[in-house]
Amino acid sequence: MTHNGEETAPLTRPEVTELRLASGPDPLMPAHEPSELPQDRSQAILEATKAIGALLKRAGHPFALAGSVAVYAHGGSRYLQHDADFAILPDDAEAVAATLREAGLGVRTPPEDWLLKTTCHGQNIDIIFALAHQPVTRDMLDRAHVLPVDSVLMPVLSPTDLLRSLISAFSEHYCDFGSVLPVARAVREKVDWDTVRASCGDQPMPAAFLFLLERLNVIDPQEGQP
Repeated sequence: MTHNGEETAPLTRPEVTELRLASGPDPLMPAHEPSELPQDRSQAILEATKAIGALLKRAGHPFALAGSVAVYAHGGSRYLQHDADFAILPDDAEAVAATLREAGLGVRTPPEDWLLKTTCHGQNIDIIFALAHQPVTRDMLDRAHVLPVDSVLMPVLSPTDLLRSLISAFSEHYCDFGSVLPVARAVREKVDWDTVRASCGDQPMPAAFLFLLERLNVIDPQEGQP
């Protein structure tokens, strides 16, 4: 999952009504799901990503790929072991849920009020409408880069928005620098670090991570600092 630090209005949960598990076979899933994970779990996640991305594109929903698959699309590691994340506008949550249901996919509403969940090809898919407790915005989606994701073109969060969302999520209760450090290394030359610093660098945990990146020579020190 990914989070951003844009200064926008507090998130108001969109009304997502009548969400239910789809009945009947899932047309985006094999008829017989394996009892064990595929030998190449990363490829299974990519196949699910392509299917959901193509579905959202056909329906005309604005979106951008986020999370580890977005990092992969920008040239990062292909080692994917969790899920695929798609960022959508809060006001589109109900329409996206309807599109997923029409495709035969089950849509679930978890206790967290900033995402929906579904499953495709046996892989978990998160449909996110808030990143780092801030709503996904039209400007963010407009800044997305259209990139091939294992041969399927789709919008992907810009490297700056991607890193900002990850770093902004750091807090006293969640501070996994180790998971974000390789991401920062992979896309560091594509990120506007001044923008990242301006949006979240005054918070203690993000500031500590940015300092770590400087000490590891991943990024240059902020201008005017030793």
